[in-house]
Amino acid sequence: MGHAVGDVLGLAAGVAVSPLPIVAIILLLATPRGHLNGSLFACGWLLGLALLGASMLAVGGSGGASANKHPAAWVGVLKLVLGVLLALFAVRQWRRRPADAAQARLPKWMSVLDRLTPLKALGLGLLLSAANAKNAPLTLAAGASISSAGIPVPQQIGTLVVFVVIASLGVLAPPAVFLAMGERAQGVLGTWRDRAVRHNAAVMAALFFVLGLKLLGDGIGILAS
Repeated sequence: MGHAVGDVLGLAAGVAVSPLPIVAIILLLATPRGHLNGSLFACGWLLGLALLGASMLAVGGSGGASANKHPAAWVGVLKLVLGVLLALFAVRQWRRRPADAAQARLPKWMSVLDRLTPLKALGLGLLLSAANAKNAPLTLAAGASISSAGIPVPQQIGTLVVFVVIASLGVLAPPAVFLAMGERAQGVLGTWRDRAVRHNAAVMAALFFVLGLKLLGDGIGILAS
């Protein structure tokens, strides 16, 4: 299990560094229903990662992801495909970055966060975790790594829990700061929000590229062995 956890730590860290979801929960916390909607957003985030990772564990279990404690060839192919997708996303993100980081703007959908119902806040958290162009490939890759590690199902579930918790640290940090500091947290969270907005494109492009190369390397290593 320790080896499996080590394999997914980098992927979990890549998911945790998600500027726009962090901005979204900071903005939600500043709304009249901030406590409720922020909590539900975080729950949706956790649920999305857990469901996507669990679905990959189920596919890996039925598809023979591990052969004699070695990843099956299809796991290598999957990681290659996901790596290529992330590399392409990196190029796209880099080309779309603003010429001046100070000119970066929030996506239009964030303007309605103050009007979200609790159910929609939950759904938004789920969507940004499980249907995100970066998070979905990384979570699928983590699930494939866990299912191909040749460990018992209870240990696979435990490893997935570790992945989800670490991958959620970025989103869980703002509510923790808000609870610990109260009204004083507004200044701290405002600084986080502004920096995340300004540097979102560059950070995402770098993460896409680095993690895409990692998955490409993993896939090549599996297929070559």
